Amino acid sequence: MSDNPYDLGRNRSSRAAIEVAGWFSQRARRRRYDRFRRTMRPQPHDRLLDVGCGSGWSLAQLDPDAKVTGVDLVDRGGFERPNQRFVAADAGALPFTDNSFDVGYSNALIEHIPVEQRPEFADELRRVARRYWVQTPNFWFPLEPHALLPAVQFLPPRVRRLAWRASPRQIGYEESLSLLSRFALARLFDDALILEERVGPLVKSLIAVGPRTHFRARR
Repeated sequence: MSDNPYDLGRNRSSRAAIEVAGWFSQRARRRRYDRFRRTMRPQPHDRLLDVGCGSGWSLAQLDPDAKVTGVDLVDRGGFERPNQRFVAADAGALPFTDNSFDVGYSNALIEHIPVEQRPEFADELRRVARRYWVQTPNFWFPLEPHALLPAVQFLPPRVRRLAWRASPRQIGYEESLSLLSRFALARLFDDALILEERVGPLVKSLIAVGPRTHFRARR
């Protein structure tokens, strides 16, 4: 199976765009993981929680030696190692006790959660993890990364749903998908530092790392 997150085996006319997007996505995710390691400094004994782990780019795959618990709504593979496990659960109702994990990690999940449920996810992640890292695409970046279309996130929902049909990925429109601005992410994680991922002068993604007192004390 391809590790290209955009490669859905669609028609030839969209394959070039999908392959290019997949190459950039793989490169960005590897760089993001390196930054995660530098920023969060997970230790070999730390317990890591990956919420919305998916199946291709989870922490379990990125670091086979780490102690990782993956969480997603549907069963995911890749957690067969004795130091790793998978739990099917809702991100807004995590079945773990307070401070069960040293680091909570979430990559490209929160924009898929309905807006009214996002505070629950933010509260739950901070409840179960002592430190956290939450990445999401930037609303103001000109290319919508799921549809691979320019500026569709700025359209009204009804128009956006129609425009989505032009996506080279040819995927169904996701009603709950709504990108976050820096302000929206900072409101949800009001104890976080907000980091940026850039493409040239443009901010492509945002990362909330917290609590900020931990990182300021470390400096």
